[in-house]
Amino acid sequence: MSEFILPNRPRRLRKTASMRELFKEQSLSLNDLILPIFVEEGAEDYQPINAMPGVVRIPEKRLAHEIERFAKAGIRSVMTFGISHHLDETGSDAWAENGLVSRMSRICKETVPEMVVMSDTCFCEYTSHGHCGILCANGEVHNDQTLVNLGKQAIAAARAGADFIAPSAAMDGQVKAIRQALDQAGFYNTPIMAYSTKFASSFYGPFREAAGTALKGDRKTYQMDPMNRREAIRESLLDEAEGADVLMVKPAGAYLDIIRDIRERSDLPLAAYQVSGEYAMIKFAAQAGAIDETNVVLESLGAIKRAGADTILSYFALELAEKKILTA
Repeated sequence: MSEFILPNRPRRLRKTASMRELFKEQSLSLNDLILPIFVEEGAEDYQPINAMPGVVRIPEKRLAHEIERFAKAGIRSVMTFGISHHLDETGSDAWAENGLVSRMSRICKETVPEMVVMSDTCFCEYTSHGHCGILCANGEVHNDQTLVNLGKQAIAAARAGADFIAPSAAMDGQVKAIRQALDQAGFYNTPIMAYSTKFASSFYGPFREAAGTALKGDRKTYQMDPMNRREAIRESLLDEAEGADVLMVKPAGAYLDIIRDIRERSDLPLAAYQVSGEYAMIKFAAQAGAIDETNVVLESLGAIKRAGADTILSYFALELAEKKILTA
């Protein structure tokens, strides 16, 4: 074989595991991850979610135990989603002083005060119709009336101890309305993690089982068209202008280009949500023996971070922590 003189040999920096680690451009730790959790009021036992192997609905009476377990494993932050049995047309339980939204935050913070508790702020789990706000007579969601109620829910969560308000309702102007409501109630230092670019995605499918929403139809009139790149950027920049402290792209895996676009246009911290469908695809493919689950999970999370996300919401967070695949 003839010898070739090559001036550039990138493989020189890959020849040992230590070298590869030394020059790794991105790294993952538990500090990068937020664990979404589902809490069901009145439940007697844990309820497995068939479409999301390994994920369960936590009975409210076991929430304190679970938060202690999460903290012991190394989880630093949770996002709370409630499964309410007090549904009505407006989702009023979500802003009740002792409603499920308030109780979840209060239990989490009283049990592990250092846990960063993020309260998902929406109405789909609390309305009898499953939409994210108040319905008009014609069946459309009334944007501005919903804003008033989002403010109420945010205040209730903050009063109960939530560290972050995370509005996912996809209403125009929701960040500004919530910021004004929080400030007027004296919660000047409670930050908002905006679901600033949220697509009307088919990847949310398993979430409906997890959260028990009664939705008929879809949310395409208020969530974004997955084909719209410019609008995706505009949505996040609007939320930044309204006072968001953290932006978010949801889903994550199929929208790495959007994460990068927003990262290049904003200096705010950027979150990305690896949603239920992304989780389920990896789990079921691994169960079929088609992929190595751990390696694919780490690769997928690494890709999200490489694209520009500072923090990632992922249902894999607890498993990675308990198996010590990642540490803080």
